[in-house]
Amino acid sequence: MTSFRKLSRILAMPVALAMFFNLGVLPAANAAMVPTDQVIEQGSATSDRERVKSFLAREDVQRQMETLGVDPDNAAARVAGLSDAEVQKIVNKLDELPAGQDAVGAILGVLVFILVVLLITDILCLTNFYPFTKCMTSK
Repeated sequence: MTSFRKLSRILAMPVALAMFFNLGVLPAANAAMVPTDQVIEQGSATSDRERVKSFLAREDVQRQMETLGVDPDNAAARVAGLSDAEVQKIVNKLDELPAGQDAVGAILGVLVFILVVLLITDILCLTNFYPFTKCMTSK
C-alpha cells in the first residue's frame, strides 16, 4: 500500500502538468446566428441530391444507361461530385417533365447533362473521361 502511495505522489505532478498543457491548446468555440435561408438551402440541396440519386437508382433508368454505354455506378459517383447549383438544375428539369411521360426523355435529358458536365470537367483538366478532349492548360 505504501509503494502505491509513493508511486502516485511521483506521477501526480507530471500527469497534472500534461493535463494543464493539453487544456491550453483547445480552440475557443464560436457561435453565430444562422440565417433561415441558409438552413433551408442546405436542406433543399440535400433533398435534391437524394432525389437525383433515387432517380438514377431506378431499374429502368439504369437499364437505359447501360444501353447507352454509361456505367450507372460511374454516373452515381458523378452526381455525388456535382455542385448544389448543378443538382438544382437537374431537379428543375425533372420537375418540368409532364406527368405520365415515359422515362426515356427524362433519362436522355439527365444523361446529356451528365455527359456535358463530364466534357467540361475534361476540358478543365479535372477528369479524363473522354479520350478525344485536350486539357486546357495555362500558358
